[in-house]
Amino acid sequence: MTSHHTTQSMKPATAAKKLGVYLEATPAEFREGVVTRAELNALQADPPQWLLDLRRDGPHPRPVVAQKLGVSIAGLARGGVTEALTTEQIEALKQEQPEWLVKERATQAEVRKEAARLRQRDAERASKDA
Repeated sequence: MTSHHTTQSMKPATAAKKLGVYLEATPAEFREGVVTRAELNALQADPPQWLLDLRRDGPHPRPVVAQKLGVSIAGLARGGVTEALTTEQIEALKQEQPEWLVKERATQAEVRKEAARLRQRDAERASKDA
């Protein structure tokens, strides 16, 4: 038996997600092809100008928008944000501080606080059992 070395490839949507960019804003040749693991690694190691521009200016996918605003993806949806936003639009929301954003940031802060409390509790239990 001979072993065949196959190249791992992924759909453009998967590659865009791994790169943290909005697929619809990527160049056509990126969206229409497949991306190999080697190509993805090359894009991450030495990003072309289009990738640098997308990461800086957007439009950004919802997970990136949520992270930049300090809320959850569900919080974005509750706030009515369902589309990709540019960096400029995100900054405008931060300046405006709409009621939904203030509320969602407070909710997210509580979630993080509770998660930290649970991690500490679990660590204390683990040290007692050791």
